[in-house]
Amino acid sequence: MSISPKRLEELKAISEEDIDTSDIPELDENFWSKAQVVIPESKKAISLRVDRDVLEWFQNQGKGYQSLMNSVLRSYMKYQLKQGDRESKNIS
Repeated sequence: MSISPKRLEELKAISEEDIDTSDIPELDENFWSKAQVVIPESKKAISLRVDRDVLEWFQNQGKGYQSLMNSVLRSYMKYQLKQGDRESKNIS
């Protein structure tokens, strides 16, 4: 997701005192006692042929479009895996 230059300037103009943080809890010892370091999965660079309009649409989403494409593919993969689980349970 990208922020327009105009919106970024609007945000910069807000003073620290005008930002409402009342709904953000303080990070106390309890938070840190449960915190875990999560190392992201490594990515593999590939060459992939996609239709021009599909690529342009993703690129128009802004910075991180390749990660967005990965998320869409992951979502589809998880759906298909669940469908496979359901089908295998129906066969038994």
